[in-house]
Amino acid sequence: MALAGAVAVTAAVPASAAPRATSHHSTHSATRDALDAITRGGTPGVLARADRAGEVWHGTSGVADLRTGRPRLPRDRFRIGSLTKPFIATVVLQLAAEPVYGLSIDDTVDKWLPGLVRGNGNDGRRITLRRLLQHTSGLYDYIDDDGFRAKFTGPAFFSHRYDGATPEELVRTGLAHEPLFDPGDGWSYSNTNYILAGMVIEKATGNSYATEVERRIIRPLGLRGTTVPGTSSSVPGPHGRHYSKLYVDDPAARVHDVTDFNPSVSGASGEIISTTRDLNTFIRALLRGKLLPPVQQQEMFTGYDLGGGRTYGLGIRSQTLKACGVKVWGHSSEVPGSLTRTAATTDGEHVFTLNRNSDWGDPALEQAAVEAEFCGRPDTVDRRPGAATAAPHP
Repeated sequence: MALAGAVAVTAAVPASAAPRATSHHSTHSATRDALDAITRGGTPGVLARADRAGEVWHGTSGVADLRTGRPRLPRDRFRIGSLTKPFIATVVLQLAAEPVYGLSIDDTVDKWLPGLVRGNGNDGRRITLRRLLQHTSGLYDYIDDDGFRAKFTGPAFFSHRYDGATPEELVRTGLAHEPLFDPGDGWSYSNTNYILAGMVIEKATGNSYATEVERRIIRPLGLRGTTVPGTSSSVPGPHGRHYSKLYVDDPAARVHDVTDFNPSVSGASGEIISTTRDLNTFIRALLRGKLLPPVQQQEMFTGYDLGGGRTYGLGIRSQTLKACGVKVWGHSSEVPGSLTRTAATTDGEHVFTLNRNSDWGDPALEQAAVEAEFCGRPDTVDRRPGAATAAPHP
């Protein structure tokens, strides 16, 4: 199948990456137990899918809808938040591989968006596209801005859920703060980076980043359950409900249905809607070199060392699992009412995605599910029900 705007190649993850790794089990009993632990911890429902050696496994626990009791279904769509980032990074790297666009990931942001990144010590003349994609730009994360957070935490969410925002507004929010460090002198996850990356895609191609994602990834891979919704506040069916405690730091906080909201406040950093099937298909294609030529594949999977067996490449991260030493690549995400994790072995042979329809809960339980799937057992974690509070990421 020809990939629109991409070079057809067969190269996979660079040779310097971890060797081929396989799971140490033949059943999913440990994974089932881990999913049940997530719902015992307070998440209404969890959905998972594993693809391995031509076999597909679906797992669920809990419910998709607290009102009706409807179970979660394999075809359910959900907001994938920061799992949007590998899509955006892939498009930028594809553009870098096509001479017609004259784009290099070592171009400065200022070359493509002249004068935009200025003020409070921020300077787009010193930040490259590579640094945006790898979160080494030093730019402040706009979702950490007090004014932004005030709109999407607590009861204020219901007054602002349909507001939306333009990329320029989101960038201005980030640039109202001083950088966290000089470009290239550190690593800090910042959604501002990917808002800018989406703007670069539009400047280089003359099309929206949504159009390019659809043309280059969604349609060629047949991702029928994946959409880039723009300002549309609804989730296409079939889908469960998305639930939130609105980031109130209280285990007894009331649970709210936050399924509908304007995702333009996430934009290129986190607006996509997808399914477990589509995410597994995308990550497998990416790892197997079906979307990028060898040079760009090498760039994407060259990781910044985060310590603890973790690295961050260009829009994708790796982790060496403590329970068995298997190295997996993927991403995690958080958006109101939805937490998602996708992980895959280096060769793309074994891919696993789980989604929980909540934005609270002990993150160790999610990690335990990944360890269980790839290792047959979780690493030792505290399985006591908890309600760890995370930052909002609309």
